[in-house]
Amino acid sequence: MAIITPGIQFPKTEIKKVGGGTVTLGDPQGGHKWQIVVIFRGWHCPKCKDYLEILQGLQADYHAAGVDVVVATADPIEKAQKMSDEFCPKIPMGYDMTIPEMHSLGLLVSDPRDADETDRPFPEPGVFVINPDGNLQMVDISNVPFMRPDLAMVLMGIQFHREKGFPVRGMNQAA
Repeated sequence: MAIITPGIQFPKTEIKKVGGGTVTLGDPQGGHKWQIVVIFRGWHCPKCKDYLEILQGLQADYHAAGVDVVVATADPIEKAQKMSDEFCPKIPMGYDMTIPEMHSLGLLVSDPRDADETDRPFPEPGVFVINPDGNLQMVDISNVPFMRPDLAMVLMGIQFHREKGFPVRGMNQAA
């Protein structure tokens, strides 16, 4: 598993996109210079549904601030399509992430408890903010669905960092 730390070049990851084509995590689109990438567990997760609805509600604010918004999951197309349609229809959604792709982003991966939960390993939540240099400005990786950053606060943090010219934080790592 890759160690993802603030300030590194974000590992661009191209995956299949709901609706056709691909989406590249780490490559802002639509004229935006920043990107927020939200990784969610999958259709089986009620907290993910709530979180994606909140993100959908904030998408226009992120775009107004120059931040592209994308989400991704390991779910197959059928489940990802349902999630997209019901909870975040305007946000580009990548699906069918592989375990190596999840690990390359430093995500924690869980196995399903049983077939009723889901049928494959899935990523635990991750939120990545990539700056115009392609570097990881902010990162939050969790091992449970209950610990996720407040998305309005993340947007405020992006704006604050830009206005104040703050450097990437958390880069003084012990050797």
